[in-house]
Amino acid sequence: MRILIINPNSDPGMTDAIQRSAEAHARGDFQVATLPTPGAPRFIETYADKLQAAPGMIALLAREEGAYDAFVVACHSDPNLDALKEATRKPVVGIGEASMKLATFLGHAFSVVTTHRHSVPGKLALARKYHLQDLLVSVRAPDPGQEGLGDLPLFLELSRRAVEEDGAEVVVLGCAGLTGMDKQIQEALDVPVLDGVVSALILAAGLARYGVGTSKALGYDPEYGGGR
Repeated sequence: MRILIINPNSDPGMTDAIQRSAEAHARGDFQVATLPTPGAPRFIETYADKLQAAPGMIALLAREEGAYDAFVVACHSDPNLDALKEATRKPVVGIGEASMKLATFLGHAFSVVTTHRHSVPGKLALARKYHLQDLLVSVRAPDPGQEGLGDLPLFLELSRRAVEEDGAEVVVLGCAGLTGMDKQIQEALDVPVLDGVVSALILAAGLARYGVGTSKALGYDPEYGGGR
């Protein structure tokens, strides 16, 4: 089995970090490759960034569809996820949807720890889209000027506050750039901590093994004419 992780941005450092986490999880049970999106911005931070990434993401899936059994979108805002689901019958899993939904299997309430306050409204909107708003107790982000993807103590402290002050029983790391921090934070806090990349691989591999993919009955059917 082969799974392609689409990094919606064009940053090589983040692409490499995602690939390392994916390989550590796969442990040879299946093959995984991570590719950046051609023509995409360096990071996905705005609605315009998501739109700019869309053509490259769709072209990348079209080019690679025959070579892979499932696909992962490795940005926690799940940019253009529905468009990619529409483009293939194979499983397509976003790391935002995967990590937040898996969190509900592990506790009564969860928090998302993200990288910038700017992204907090988007996390709340994503939870509403996935009907998880009643289980999301907080979205924690660094104060302005404190942001830093590699700052483990910072994200550990945000996670601690989510558990101790907000009542979270599960912590979701809300950015692909935080991949690899999950086990260290989990060990320190003694609660489940979910890496979005790993969460998506769990679901993508399971769906591919089960032999199910995106339904084309109605909403994801690109040929549906609606009477045309």
